Amino acid sequence: MCEAAVGNVRGVMDEGELIAYEVLERGVSVYASGGEQVGTVDHVISAPEVDIFHGIVIGTERGRRFVAADQIVSLHERGVDLGIDADQAATLPEPGGAAPAWRVHEPGVRPSRWKEMVDLLGGKGRHRRDWDREG
Repeated sequence: MCEAAVGNVRGVMDEGELIAYEVLERGVSVYASGGEQVGTVDHVISAPEVDIFHGIVIGTERGRRFVAADQIVSLHERGVDLGIDADQAATLPEPGGAAPAWRVHEPGVRPSRWKEMVDLLGGKGRHRRDWDREG
């Protein structure tokens, strides 16, 4: 359980069971290491095809911010606990980049032969990816 600020009184909040990133819902409260609520979950950044969790984007008073997976201690049904304090959370970066591509190629993950063939036929060629390196 995470200590959470309740008004000006600190209390203990039941965040529910531990969960996997795949079932984390929008609107779940996000808490700094000191128990202060620093935002709510906007969405998860992941590559589920290869089971990679990159982090989450949270909504804060200053707008949306990105929290990297290594800054997250635990995910619960009703709370996300961060390993950074409220001051560090205040300096989190805005999410960058465009919407995720329809397919994800992570470094070190060799694309399937089918995807290689489609890219070759589509004119992307081998020079665009390290096809010969095993992942």
